[in-house]
Amino acid sequence: MPSASPRAALFSPSPLPVAPSASAAPDSLVAALRAAGCVFAEAEAELILAAAPTPDHVTGMVERRVRGLPLELVVGWAEFSGRRITVAPGVFVPRRRTEFLVTQALAQAPDAAVVVDLCCGSGAVGVALAAGLGTAELHAADIDPAAVRCARRNVADVGGLVHAGDLFEALPGTVRGRVDILAANVPYVPSDEIGLLPAEARDHEPRVALDGGADGLDVLRRVAAGAPDWLAPGGCLLMETTRRQAPAAAEAFTGAGLRTRLAVSEEEYAHVVIGVRP
Repeated sequence: MPSASPRAALFSPSPLPVAPSASAAPDSLVAALRAAGCVFAEAEAELILAAAPTPDHVTGMVERRVRGLPLELVVGWAEFSGRRITVAPGVFVPRRRTEFLVTQALAQAPDAAVVVDLCCGSGAVGVALAAGLGTAELHAADIDPAAVRCARRNVADVGGLVHAGDLFEALPGTVRGRVDILAANVPYVPSDEIGLLPAEARDHEPRVALDGGADGLDVLRRVAAGAPDWLAPGGCLLMETTRRQAPAAAEAFTGAGLRTRLAVSEEEYAHVVIGVRP
């Protein structure tokens, strides 16, 4: 979705891709979406038509989009790392920018056997990692029951397990000290900036998936502090952050005893802190 600034773009769902089709969407449908401010009205109309179970569903789907519901929630899926990830109301929509975290994880640990996706939301990161690795044991976890239900629908496709609970408390003890990749796309918006987010995120995604505390790093610090007990020797922790927060985030990783570096994609406005257990 369009946004006024790069920072706003960090927290807005990305436009879904549309394959060319033989028939164009009706002008009235496109006009309704365009009048509501949808910059990619033609593309969105095509997606809605393709996703509607019957023609009778189209009107309701367009009305939900016009009211501001993210397109991904209207059609029921988001594209992430070349896969369709099921999404549902009340669940954080995976951002295409986070694919950079996945590529960094696979480059850091291409032979990972055990993968954990904390704060998993829809489970998109864990699914992408498991698909990229082929035979990894995947565990995903989230504190939000709606996210857990959604993630189970996605993670089942790659043979993973989803656990409910607060960060590491959710994980089975059998993976302690064995995790090769620990990916945690934690909430990192400072509390007093929630109101500045685009309406699609602010009004339709759970605050627990956005609010990172006073400086946005409360959950990141908790994960960094607990990670060494769960990582295998040489295992890596990866978390997304912002340019402004990156120095403090890296400090939290280093303070936990991890060998730390920052990976940046300027094109995607993506900043990923990577820590490796010695």
